Order: sequence, then C-alpha cells, then structure tokens
Amino acid sequence: MKAKILSVVFVLLFLNMSAQDNKMVVVNTEKEPVASGKFEPTWQSLSQYKAPKWFRDAKFGIWAHWGPQCQPELGDWYGRFMYNEGGWQYNWHVKHYGHPSKVGFIEVIHDWKAQNWDPEKLVALYKRVGAQYFFAMANHHDNLDLWDSKYQEWNSVRVGPKKDIVAGWAKAAKKQGLPFGLSVHASHTWTWFETSQRSDTTGPLKGVPYDGKLTKADGKGTWWEGLDPQELYEQNHPLSKGSGKDITALWSQWDWNNGASTPDQKYCDKFYNRTMDLINQYNPDLLYFDDSKLPLYPVSDAGLKIAAHYYNSNMARHKGELEAVMFGKVLSEEQKKCMVWDVERGAPDKPQENAWQTCTCIGDWHYNRGIYEHSSYKSATTVIRMLVDIVSKNGNLLLNIPVRGDGSIDDKEVAILESIAAWMDVNKESIFGTRPWKIYGEGPSVDSVNPLNAAGFNEGKMGYTEKDIRYNQKGKIIYVTVMGVPTEDISLKSFAKNVGTQKIKKIEMLGSKEKLWWKLNPESLVIRKPKSFPNNIAVVLKITLK
Repeated sequence: MKAKILSVVFVLLFLNMSAQDNKMVVVNTEKEPVASGKFEPTWQSLSQYKAPKWFRDAKFGIWAHWGPQCQPELGDWYGRFMYNEGGWQYNWHVKHYGHPSKVGFIEVIHDWKAQNWDPEKLVALYKRVGAQYFFAMANHHDNLDLWDSKYQEWNSVRVGPKKDIVAGWAKAAKKQGLPFGLSVHASHTWTWFETSQRSDTTGPLKGVPYDGKLTKADGKGTWWEGLDPQELYEQNHPLSKGSGKDITALWSQWDWNNGASTPDQKYCDKFYNRTMDLINQYNPDLLYFDDSKLPLYPVSDAGLKIAAHYYNSNMARHKGELEAVMFGKVLSEEQKKCMVWDVERGAPDKPQENAWQTCTCIGDWHYNRGIYEHSSYKSATTVIRMLVDIVSKNGNLLLNIPVRGDGSIDDKEVAILESIAAWMDVNKESIFGTRPWKIYGEGPSVDSVNPLNAAGFNEGKMGYTEKDIRYNQKGKIIYVTVMGVPTEDISLKSFAKNVGTQKIKKIEMLGSKEKLWWKLNPESLVIRKPKSFPNNIAVVLKITLK
C-alpha cells in the first residue's frame, strides 16, 4: 500500500511539474544537442539516478570558489553589494576604484590578474590534507566564464588574468588523480546584477545611473572596446519587484517567483549553450548548480536538458555506467532521487537515505581579508567534527578554502589545512569508504532539533562535547568517534542495544597502542577512560566484531 501511495504522489508531482513546464522558455538545442541515452529531460526520467560508489566512498572534497570577486578581498557577493549605496563594500569601492557610475564591476575584472596562482601546488596540498575530490568554480553570479568559453565573450582568457582558469585546475586535479568538479552559478545573473541599474539617492551624483546599462558603443577608447557590457551585466530588462530599493529582495525570488523578473529566450539559450560547452570541454566528474532544483527551473527547461545531457554523456564515456555526480539545492524528496542534495552551510539533523553533501567554507565564499586579520576562520576542530557528523548521516563534506585575488592562500589557511591533515593521517580509515551504522550517534546533539533554513544555513547553532558520539561502519568494523577528549569512562548505550548477536573481537583507539579495558553490559558498552589520547579534536575507537 505504501509503495502504491508513493507512486500516486510521484505521478501527481510530475503532472504538476509538467503543467509548469508548459510555461517554460524552451531552449534551442541546435548548437549544443542533448546527448541521447537513458535519461530524458524530465524529472521522471532523471529519477533513475543513483549516486556512484566512488562518491559515497569519498566523503571529503575541497573547493576553490575563486573568481574576480576575490580581488578586492572584501568577501561575498562584492559584485552585487558594490552597487548598494552606503554599504561597506560600496564605500570601499568608491574610495579605492571610484564611483560605480564611472567605475563598475568591469574594472574589478580588469584588475584581477591571478599573478601568483599555482594550481598544481594547491591541489597537491589539498590531496595531502585528505581531499578525495577537487572542485573549481566555472562562473559565479558575476557572469564571467573562467574558461575559453565559446558563448561568453566575457571570459578569463580574454579579460582579467587572460588565463584558462578551469583548464589549469583540471590539469592539476588529473595530475593528482582526483575526480574533478565544476560549480556553475551564472543562471541568476539576470536578477543578481540588478543593483547595477540603480543610482545614488543622495549626494553630488544623485540620480546618475550606475554602469549596469552600458552598451558596446560606450566602450570606444576603453580597454574593453569591442566587448558588450550587456553580455556581462544582462540588465536590458525591467527590475524585479522591490529590487530598486531592497537589497534583500533577491532572497525571496531565488526560485524565480515573488515578483522576480523573468529571463528571456536569449538569456536562457546562452546559459544553456555555455554550460553545455563547459561539460563537453572538461567532462567534469561532478557538477554543482547554485540553484534551487536545477538552473532556471521552472522558467526554462535549460536545466533539465543540461542534466539529461550530463548523465548521458557521462555514461557514454564509462561503458554504460553512470559515474557522474550532479548537485542541486532545496530539493523535494522526489527530486533527491534525481541528483545529490546539497546543503549550504549546514546539515540535516537526521540521517538521509540517499547520498547528500554539505558545502561550506572556513571563511566567506570569496576571500575576505577581515576574516584573516581577525583570525575568524573555522578551526580544524570545527571542520573535522562537522565532517564526522556529516559522514555518520550518509553525507559528504565539500570545504571551500578561500583563494586571494592573486591566486594564493594565506598562512592561517595553510595552518588549518595542516591540522586537518594531521588528524586524517591517523583517523582517515574511520571516514573514507564507510557507511552509516544502525544508529548515527548519541549524546546531547542527537537529542537537539536543528532545522534547516531554506538551502541550509544551520551550522554553528549547536556545539559538540565529549558527550557526543558518532558511529559509522566498514564491514565488521564499527567506528565510534568521540567529539572531544573523554573526561570519564565512555558509555555507549546505543552500541549495546544494536550490536545484535555479534560479539566483540577487540577494541582499539586509532593512533594509540594502549590496550583498552572494556565490558559489554546489557544496557551499555563501557570502555574505561584511556590514559592518554592521540588528539584533542575527535578520538576514534575501532570496534572489530567477530
């Protein structure tokens, strides 16, 4: 009966989506055809997806969320907030670049040279830290393609660094033998850059428009002569509801509702072609969309066609096996069958049936010098405990290490990475290749409720102590991770209740040769407090069953 009900629910959901699809901008696939194969560009067809074993084994990836917005070293969404009159990024921009009616984001791109970028050195470091896959950003909401793009004249080969950033990262990942991921964020440029249509409301330049409406003709005599600013800003359209005054209006319009301006055919076609070109040039093992569901859904079928092409082309290269991983945010339970659910800066408070991923950062997504100066990065302790919790719930962690505009990372980031590496050197067997156990954990954090907010955003709302335990397993081995240094004997109530008829062969502590005393009682497994501990971050006990 349950299966029948679920089937009816899926059909109703699909019919509702199909009704929405009738209002979609249908993209032209003549230039970039969708590969034929098992998957069609429908939710129903995409629901055949299964996350590959390699991804479920990998557990931990590192991301270089890097582009021109890192050049000012002022943190996230600089390209949008530099046009927010009176804001701190606006004020800095006016002081260091000039007024946005005269010196806009175009000049930030021109200023970005990536002169100290050494992708091979960075990716080698990330692999040594323990990353099992590596991600690079292909474009952000600022709309600059970071490869030799066939369909976007504003790309990093032609302007800014005049380098193929994606190609450099891809080569480095291949050299290290790491699966290569690309993140695509540019579907929202249409509304994200609407702040560039504004003007000051006070002062000597009151009413003078910012540079969001510049045209190709305006470039005569400039460094960007011959380029069309509208191919970057995409602002030849009316503003979304509230966008002229409310900087936060975009938050409630991310799903292309609540008064969001609707992208036109040209915009949807161009986004589709750019993304297909990216996939066809680089064949990424992982593909991340910074979108609810799929890009441009439900106002266009571009995302559905891209998804079908990505899966089919990947299967063709892997002899009929699907080895690709694609991510989307804010997914329904049915959509979680179509791709891997990504949770931004947070994690569900309960285990998930399907593979999923947390994406987070040790600082801001884009490099922020203030975080460096105030030593406000996430510590290695925080990162490792997050990883342990996520893995116990059937998830992976993708961690961004912010890169400076010049292409380097700072000394404090390196120190954090070295601390993560030191823990991994001893305890990585408790992470990679594991699967959730019957119970994911016990302790105060298990009993707490920590709901997600939209795409995630619930990290840091609860702490871990040595009273918090996380479990996972690999065959007959159960890994028990204590989120800290035990101050008394370790009592595992969940273990005694769930071990069943199997008997314990031995108990060890990773990173230690100390012989442990333990006793399995009907109500708990008690392990006497060890005399010393190999680290003060998260202590791992390895329980081998007979």
